[in-house]
Amino acid sequence: MFKKKWFVFLVSILGIATIGVGIFAFSVYKSLESTVTSMHTPLERPSSEKRPSEVDFSQKDPLAFLILGVDERPGDKGRSDSMIVLTVNPNDKSMQMVSIPRDTRTEIIGKGFDDKINHAYAFGGPEMSIATVENFLDIPIDYFVQVNMESFKDIVDAVGGVTVNNKLEFSQSGHHFPLGEIELNGEEALSFSRMRKLDSDFGRQQRQRDIIQGVINKGASISSVTKFDDILDVLGNNVRTNLTFNEMIDIQSNYKEARHNLSQHQLTGSGTRINNIYYLIVAEEDRLEITNQLKKHLELDSEVASNN
Repeated sequence: MFKKKWFVFLVSILGIATIGVGIFAFSVYKSLESTVTSMHTPLERPSSEKRPSEVDFSQKDPLAFLILGVDERPGDKGRSDSMIVLTVNPNDKSMQMVSIPRDTRTEIIGKGFDDKINHAYAFGGPEMSIATVENFLDIPIDYFVQVNMESFKDIVDAVGGVTVNNKLEFSQSGHHFPLGEIELNGEEALSFSRMRKLDSDFGRQQRQRDIIQGVINKGASISSVTKFDDILDVLGNNVRTNLTFNEMIDIQSNYKEARHNLSQHQLTGSGTRINNIYYLIVAEEDRLEITNQLKKHLELDSEVASNN
């Protein structure tokens, strides 16, 4: 099942695990260094124009990540079926996670026309995705984490499963999910995060974020250290990021406490058809609300959000 196209986030899981991998970095130093080398993918773009100065880890400057869940196909760049912005503020020890629906209509930076935001990846890879998200939300994106969505099941199993608080009882793909706190293995987590028939795509994105948070918590626990070989194997084969090994170590040293306070947010909008193609239109006031919220979290709130 995990080899089928799943959705909008299954990515984030590995993305967050990549950020959190520094939590046990020192106990698996050499293995981690080798894995990060295989994951490292430099960007062909300058530093963001939306950040007034270079990030300084020692000063605990807040960071912004774009997590891309990519449906990779042979002979095709694929599309980013999941786009999540994660901001990390070590000063108030908090993280914020914002899901961007893949059908969101916005300007594709580098193409000069409006389209679905997830098409930016197909047109220009992570560079164009980052530029488009920066323009849409008017915030800097410091790092990207790109995850092959087929690997979602493996990372959940690698950390020993996850715990989520289920708010909607349902059955999916032969699995039953009762209300309340439930334990999920990789296959169950995949099924849990795929369901959208009963409560729409927004409910599905909430379940995706819940599983991401479960992976963060489980990946940071001592018990997961014993599974580091499995975790690193999954990451090395399925994750690409412009984070270097030294940057991961710096994040581990200066930012790890932020994981204890994670807030989840969802961009919403109204569906419409333009030239018989479905798009999600995000109201300008809603976009500005999220923009200003993220700017504040990144300690850039002295700037006024622009009207894109």
